[in-house]
Amino acid sequence: MIEADAPTAPVDRPVHLHIGGLPPGEEVTVDAQAVDWQGQQWGARAVFRADAHGLVAPDTARPRSGTYQDPDGMGLFWSMAPRSGDPESSSFFPRVSPQHSYDVTLTVSAHGHPLATRTLTRTWWGPGVSSRTLSLATDRVCGELFLPAPGTPRHPAVLVLGGSEGGNGETPTAALLASHGYPALALGYFGLPGLPRTLENIPLEYFATAARLLAAQPGTDPAHLLAMGYSRGSEAALLLADDYPDLVHGAVLYSPSAQVNGAFPGPGTTAWTKDGKAVAQGPIALDRISGPVLALAGADDRLWPSPLWARQIVRELDDTGNRYPHRAQVFPNAGHGVGTYPYLAAGTRAVQPVTGRAITLGGSRQGNAAARATGWPEVLALLATLSH
Repeated sequence: MIEADAPTAPVDRPVHLHIGGLPPGEEVTVDAQAVDWQGQQWGARAVFRADAHGLVAPDTARPRSGTYQDPDGMGLFWSMAPRSGDPESSSFFPRVSPQHSYDVTLTVSAHGHPLATRTLTRTWWGPGVSSRTLSLATDRVCGELFLPAPGTPRHPAVLVLGGSEGGNGETPTAALLASHGYPALALGYFGLPGLPRTLENIPLEYFATAARLLAAQPGTDPAHLLAMGYSRGSEAALLLADDYPDLVHGAVLYSPSAQVNGAFPGPGTTAWTKDGKAVAQGPIALDRISGPVLALAGADDRLWPSPLWARQIVRELDDTGNRYPHRAQVFPNAGHGVGTYPYLAAGTRAVQPVTGRAITLGGSRQGNAAARATGWPEVLALLATLSH
C-alpha cells in the first residue's frame, strides 16, 4: 500500500509517503509520473529496500539508485525528467490558468510486477482563491491579480515581478501566495501586447500604478505591501521600495542585483525611468526603505554575481541604519534558479526567451531544489510576521 498524509495538497506543501505491506528486505522500485501543461510526459524513479517491518519511508530512506541520491521525501517530485529531452535544459513550469492542478501517479513494483499505485493531486489555487486578468485598457497595467478567499482577514500583499524573460511567468508564484492568504499581483512589464518589446525605458510609475491597485484590494493590508523581484525584477523591486516607501514596504529578492543595469538585451539607453528621466546605472540607493528585505541567492549563480550583490544589499542597509529586518541567504550548490516555490523539476540551463541564446544558470538540480525547499518557507514566515 502507498500511504500519503496529503493526497491533495498545494504544490508547495511536502507530502510524506509510507509504502507498507512489503516482505522485509524486499527491493522495490517507485516510479512517479506526471504530465505538464504542454502534454509532455515526466518521470522519476527510486529503488529502495524495505526495512525489517516491510516499510519504505522516502523521508528517511536512501535510494539504492534512481533519479536522486539522498533521503528526500520530495525527491520523486523535483527529480522528474522529461521522457524526451535534456533534464538540465527542461523545467516542469506550468501555465496556471486554466490549469489549477496536476497529478502525480506513484507506482510501486518488484521484479517487474506492479504492486500498488496511487495518484496524488498538486494544486495551485487554494479554496476560494480568485483571479482577474488586468489589462492596459481597463487597469493601466498588464498582469494577473490573485485574491484569497472572501472573508480572509487583511494580510500583507505582494507585487510579483519576473526578470529578463519578459511576459508574465510568475503567475504560479502569485497564485500560491494568494492560497496562503496574501493578495498577489503577478505583473508583466515588457514583452506583452501593448508593453515595450524589450527591457528598456520602463517607467517606475507603471509599477507604482500596479502597487496602488493591489493596495486597494479589500483583503490587502496597505501598510504591508512588498515587492518580490526575480533577477532583473529585483532592480525594480528595490527601486520601488526606496522611491515609494509610503506605498511599497520592503522587498523579497531572488538572484538579486544591488545596482541598476542597462537595457536588455541592448544596446540601449536605460532599463528604468522615473518622472520621464533615465534612472542612472550604478548602485541602488537604499536609504528610504520602510520595511523588511530578504535577499536569496545561489552560491553558484552563473548568470551574474547575485551572492555578492545579496550581501552588498544587506551591508548597505546596515550602513544606512535601516531599522527593519534585512538578511541575505546564499544557498550552496544552487544557481540562478534559486527560487521561488519548491518541489517542481527545473533544469540548470535554459534558452533566454528574448535573445534565443542558450544560458547557463548554475547550481545543480538537487541544490536548487534544496534552496527552494528552505527559501520559500522563509518568505512565507516573513509575510506571517507582518500579519500581526
